[in-house]
Amino acid sequence: MNQIDLQDRVAVVTGGAQGIGRAVAERFLASGATVALWDQDIALAEQTAEQLSSSGTVMALSCDVADLATVEAATAATCERFGRIDILINNAGIAGPSAKLWEYELADWQAVIDIDLTGVFYCCRAVIPGMIAQNYGRIVNVSSVAGKEGNPNAAPYSAAKAGVIALTRSLSKEVAEYDIAVNSITPATAGTRILEQISQEQIDYMLTRIPRGRLLKVEEAAAMVAWMVSAENSFTTGAAFDLSGGRTTY
Repeated sequence: MNQIDLQDRVAVVTGGAQGIGRAVAERFLASGATVALWDQDIALAEQTAEQLSSSGTVMALSCDVADLATVEAATAATCERFGRIDILINNAGIAGPSAKLWEYELADWQAVIDIDLTGVFYCCRAVIPGMIAQNYGRIVNVSSVAGKEGNPNAAPYSAAKAGVIALTRSLSKEVAEYDIAVNSITPATAGTRILEQISQEQIDYMLTRIPRGRLLKVEEAAAMVAWMVSAENSFTTGAAFDLSGGRTTY
């Protein structure tokens, strides 16, 4: 494992209780960072924090990223405990049901957009003023290859993830002068619990599109993100870093 220097940095990972979020938190702790796990499933987040506590300082906070009030409360609690936020990983997300656009339930559409796109907006909105004040920050927004190509039977997810890429590019230009780097990653399908939300047919479709011929490992995502949030990433901002196993080469 390459050693990335995140010593004395304070990181927030949304959806940090499991999957890519947990792997990122583990990698951050191994790199010297202090980590706050923001998750709607507080019981699981507290369990994860306890399991990771031997590796460094980590805390769990209840946070529904689709609810601005709880995002602002989590921001305040994190800053009260650790003094500031240097790193924000907008990882929390849902896949939503697999269905044709014209058959998609309105409530399901809204839930995907609220969590996968508006949640990123809320978290950035809450955290960025502090980053501007300290003239430093690193943000990574978790998008998807679906945001580049669009997956059939996943219109709201694809639309939300495309929105994350656009939000990232826009925001990066607004905060570049403050040494705040804002980038996104576009992972292919990873072996996480989000697969429980979609059909096997949908999973099989996505797998056939990956030249590597396998699912993304969460540790591979964490390795890329760890460098992206380091001080060494001092120039690149607004980019979409590919994690598709060759599916999207742009």
